[in-house]
Amino acid sequence: MFTLLSIEGGVCAPQGFYADGISAGLKPENQKDLAFIHSDTLCDIRALFTTNTFQAAPIRHFKKERITSTNFILINAKNANAMTGERGVEDIELILSHAKARFAQIENPVMSSTGVIGVPLPKEKILKGIERFDLTKKEAGAAAEAIMTTDSCDKQIAFEVRLESGDTFRIGAMAKGAGMINPAMATMLCFITTDAAVPADEMELLLKSYAATTFNAISVDGDTSTNDTVMLMSNAKSGVYQREAFAFALEKVMHALALKIVADGEGATKCVAFKVTGAATNEEAAWAAKALTNSLLVKTALYGEDPNWGRIASTIGASGVECDPERLTIAFGDVTVYEKGKILFDEEQEARAARVMKKSAFSIACDLGMGEGSFTAYGCDLGYEYVKINADYRT
Repeated sequence: MFTLLSIEGGVCAPQGFYADGISAGLKPENQKDLAFIHSDTLCDIRALFTTNTFQAAPIRHFKKERITSTNFILINAKNANAMTGERGVEDIELILSHAKARFAQIENPVMSSTGVIGVPLPKEKILKGIERFDLTKKEAGAAAEAIMTTDSCDKQIAFEVRLESGDTFRIGAMAKGAGMINPAMATMLCFITTDAAVPADEMELLLKSYAATTFNAISVDGDTSTNDTVMLMSNAKSGVYQREAFAFALEKVMHALALKIVADGEGATKCVAFKVTGAATNEEAAWAAKALTNSLLVKTALYGEDPNWGRIASTIGASGVECDPERLTIAFGDVTVYEKGKILFDEEQEARAARVMKKSAFSIACDLGMGEGSFTAYGCDLGYEYVKINADYRT
């Protein structure tokens, strides 16, 4: 048995972790744009990255160095350092070498970036920013703010886990993401810290397991970034580990942040859970659910609060999964509008379904009636504001 308690502190909540965010001049108007996470002892680190073939320089650097332990992550906003060739990796090596020279305690530093693709890093601004870091600061909120791009709010979470024995460990995290979010490791970044003594060989296994139903189950716009990253750092300072408890807490952290990203989708007004059941397999359920989150026709109907169940049915039929209109059931919240070949969409049902869609968060359930497979994917609506944001993103 164990108890999960929500606490403040974000990535600084676990013992031995520090963070801060400053303005290095990458964003206009003195906005924070450069952050760090630091542990006072060496951490095991494991990471999951984007499936985009054109992986950004920070990811290529991480893989090149085969990093499995670190005590320092540097994160910049406004520039993705993607499609920058070998120069992008060389710039990272120069920046991280400077960080090590500035702070002797830094070991195996890691860099992560988010922002505009195809522009070299503004190295001088970042180097000057590093000079102003104070590695003893516990300003998780400032760090979470600094990594934002088109996000309308920062995204943080932290828990203390108390075991039946009375022993405790903590887990904290921050994330950014509002656009270029697609269920293929989903730009989104997430950094998770813990003082739990997690065995190194279990870290990546747990990350992969829960990414499938969290960050890989969300969509804002169907685009997969070059920079998507989830990192888990464990410094083991609590000396405490119980696999069931840690796995539960990790899933809660990842699920909560995934939903925060969807809810903050560029211009989004609604967060919707697409619950597909009765599929031939779990894989087919996931395929159908993700197709629904990515459909522009579905997303625009969500924005218009139009319970157009025909678009739901059409998307499922086009998804390539095994399905039959005589077995399909569709419901908006608790309002069933189509059931096994019967249209239940009279004026009363349409009005009830429309009321469901006026909520900021609701579910659309689709039972395919073909088997036992199930999956829930999360998406948002798509409206005018998304176009405005992305029409002038570089400016």
